Amino acid sequence: MITKNIASLASIALLLLCSCKTDSKKEIVDAKATEAHAGFADSSTGKPLETGHRNAPKGMAHIPGGIFTMGSQDPNAHRTEGPAYSVQLSSFYIDVTEVTNAEFKKFVKETGYVTVAERPVDWEELKVQLPPNTPKPADSLLQPGGLIFDPIPNVANLNDISQWWAWKIGANWRHPHGPGSDIKGKDHYPVVQIAFEDAEAYAKWAGKRLPTEAEWEYASRGGQANHAFAWGDELTPHGKFLANFFQGTFPSGNSSADGFAGSAPVASYPPNGYGLYDMIGNVWEWTSDWYRPDSNARNKLASNGGICKNPTGPKQSYDPNDPNVPKRVIKGGSFLCSEQYCSNYRPSARMASAYDSGQEHLGFRCVQDLDVGQ
Repeated sequence: MITKNIASLASIALLLLCSCKTDSKKEIVDAKATEAHAGFADSSTGKPLETGHRNAPKGMAHIPGGIFTMGSQDPNAHRTEGPAYSVQLSSFYIDVTEVTNAEFKKFVKETGYVTVAERPVDWEELKVQLPPNTPKPADSLLQPGGLIFDPIPNVANLNDISQWWAWKIGANWRHPHGPGSDIKGKDHYPVVQIAFEDAEAYAKWAGKRLPTEAEWEYASRGGQANHAFAWGDELTPHGKFLANFFQGTFPSGNSSADGFAGSAPVASYPPNGYGLYDMIGNVWEWTSDWYRPDSNARNKLASNGGICKNPTGPKQSYDPNDPNVPKRVIKGGSFLCSEQYCSNYRPSARMASAYDSGQEHLGFRCVQDLDVGQ
């Protein structure tokens, strides 16, 4: 059972300063058929969002099954992105956009669901994630909340994330930056401050699930292969911003050259080749895979150098830098990714996030399996 606390080890630190399996689904590709995504329009063109399969549920796109190279062999990529290996995936549907505040609000209204960031913190549950004999923080600190981006002026050390991340009591999906913030007028912004358990609960309610890391990476590439970015090999071709990332001097000198200092409404940037919006940038997205830094190596080994079919990730989490905290893989980067610090606006990039904590730049989207014969 997922713990109900949100003050994970990373949060306390700030306060205190493949399985490879086969699937025999029949693959049918219908790239010509389209269906409009209900309720949204491409902010750059004003046209309805499109999906790519006549039977795709509203708001979802059909991703045809196929084989692709997962990970990266680029010497500039992080070591956890390698080695690259071959993956075969069955077809699936995926949300065209990140789940929005309006969509999550409907879920909460219909179910009465309370997110992890809104529940009382249980010290007895929390301390099992911490090193032995970790002192209990004051009760005033053991309050529900989330991580917010709050940089100090003139950051000198980019190795010290406490200079721009802070634990904020009262931060949750309704108040992404803390009690003084809200989501009024932001129905079409991605919902954030969502823990893994919250994303799973929404997906189950919607009759969907969270994507595996492989599904997410495959979809994010938009049918292209062997490019540094989802759209090619240049970050800003012809000076055009194709994703929401940080411009200026990270972390306190945001120039907002693309028009957004934080997250943007979904579909504010052009879609990829599968008609998906904001797979890169805007907010990080949860996947269902447990995190290990060597996941790609383990999957490649399990496939004996051949093709790994429908990988679902390791059986349990392990982060050698934070071994007591179970973590899931997040993908896609966010509005905080910068050429100067965290250039994770690439399909192969991957990060770990504590499963019981929300963040101001972390959201999700869902996938759905095709029925056999579709």
